[in-house]
Amino acid sequence: MYRNTCRFLAVCGVSLGLSAPSWALDVVVRAPEALTEELRAASLTAGLLDEEGAVRSIDVISAAQADYARLIALLYDRGYFGPVISITVDGQEAAGLSPISAPQSVGTVIVTVEPGKVFSFGTVTVRPLAPGATPSPQVQSGETARVSALRDATSAGIEGWRQEGHAKASVDGQQITANHPAGQLNADVRLNPGPRLRLGRLDLEGDSAVREKRIREIAGWPSGEVFDPDTLDKVETRLRRTGTFASATLTEAETANPDGTLDVTAQITDRLPRRYSFGAEYGTTDGVSVSALWLHRNIFGGAERLQIDGEISGVGGDTDGIDFRLGAQLSRPATWRTDLEAVLLAEFEQRDDPNLFSRTGRLEFSTVYFASEDREYSYGLGLRRAETRDDLGERDYTILTLPFTAKFDRRDDPLNPTRGYYAEASVQPFVNIEGTSEGVLSTIDVRAYRKLGDRVVFAVRGLLGSVAGPSIEEAPADFLFFSGGSGTVRGQDYQSLGVDLSPGVTIGGRAFAGISGELRVKTGDKFSVVGFYDAGYVGPESFIDGSGEWHTGFGAGIRYDTGIGPIRLDVAVPGSGPGDSSGVELYIGIGQAF
Repeated sequence: MYRNTCRFLAVCGVSLGLSAPSWALDVVVRAPEALTEELRAASLTAGLLDEEGAVRSIDVISAAQADYARLIALLYDRGYFGPVISITVDGQEAAGLSPISAPQSVGTVIVTVEPGKVFSFGTVTVRPLAPGATPSPQVQSGETARVSALRDATSAGIEGWRQEGHAKASVDGQQITANHPAGQLNADVRLNPGPRLRLGRLDLEGDSAVREKRIREIAGWPSGEVFDPDTLDKVETRLRRTGTFASATLTEAETANPDGTLDVTAQITDRLPRRYSFGAEYGTTDGVSVSALWLHRNIFGGAERLQIDGEISGVGGDTDGIDFRLGAQLSRPATWRTDLEAVLLAEFEQRDDPNLFSRTGRLEFSTVYFASEDREYSYGLGLRRAETRDDLGERDYTILTLPFTAKFDRRDDPLNPTRGYYAEASVQPFVNIEGTSEGVLSTIDVRAYRKLGDRVVFAVRGLLGSVAGPSIEEAPADFLFFSGGSGTVRGQDYQSLGVDLSPGVTIGGRAFAGISGELRVKTGDKFSVVGFYDAGYVGPESFIDGSGEWHTGFGAGIRYDTGIGPIRLDVAVPGSGPGDSSGVELYIGIGQAF
């Protein structure tokens, strides 16, 4: 829809010492209506409508004079290269007024914009481009002539040369011509790639408690290699990933060295050395779970992390007992190679579930290889000793474990994801020392998120587990799988689904599958409502062959976004499946269910 003119009519009583002005605003646009709100938002004069308290006349004149450039910049970016803008203050053009001799009061401000016609790109060249680079499709002939599109095409051309090692690529000259009769914008942007450079020194700045030698080992600075902006990003990621540094910013030197190298400065700031955290969750059958963590960063001066954490769960629930876990973990980044982290773990755990009691202690040494920002692999060697009791009686074992885990995390926000996916797969062969036989424990956890519109997110999770090798009677009892409760199937009793070997004899299964789906709908800035459906399978064989049982649960919940993760409240009821689950289950926790 088009109209004849575009006018911001701002009528106010503005003077020194007056209270908040009273404005009347009228807008008429000879352009698409969408342009009206953009012009209003860009105008400082219109923005004075939102001011509280007195507005001085000098402020009105300053805002009016600044609006010329602001409105022209907006119109140029929307393809309007022949606009006519008039801003009058009490009938006088604002450009001719002097803020120094501003009147004591302002009665009327009128902003009139005639955008003219929309221009399109004619002939646009950004040259020379780096080998393999292609012209931006946004500046092709016939496309709307947006200044931002031309700017982005120029930036892309410079970045292409930087990716080839030309760190100081820049604009050497440009000629931009508006052909008003044809309604076209022609542009010729000439780039100067500059010399191909190599990385020089990495200079460190900032008062860090980490030893300089260790900072350099963690950074893995490849001095002498061809310049690559991705290398700088990777070094920043390595430093931040330690958790020791609050910030690690790399800045390139203004000029290259005579030998064709470019020095870079790393500005580093430490985090506070200690961190404490606390978490809690409640389920009507699972009971209360409480967790706490103490972390010491840079404990030995080399960015090492010592973490001690514990959890108590099952308090006040129907799980027959109280579970607890206490662990200590020492991590050291850049061990043996830049992207390899060494981890030493000691853990003691007790589980007192409806169908299983176990006490487990383990020692494990592992290394974590960070292949990229969203991909990591870990390998380890561990010793595990357990005392277990289930419906088959007491079974104790000691094993050596060789865990391998791969993680892929491409979620937009780990605390409250709306798009992307997360996948974790682990394979843990174990070698019998006493009480069992050799086998392999495998698990897969896959989560995917899809945003539908501005307020709806669809989330789905799939779980698989398998114990292969020993028979179900000989397998480590705490390696076997149960289903039910907040972590698997909400609405079903905690760990209620297992394998019935005979009447009154229920143990965990060698195969597990779980699937959960949630539809999350944002109802305001902080609140969301959620509908969900969960299903779980447990079977006696090491693969899903249909010999096991399925059960399901479903329900709804609400989320309150705290900025550091949502507070979750879910109400669930059981669906299909064996057992005598009935009634309504309530779950309260911090963070999304998955």
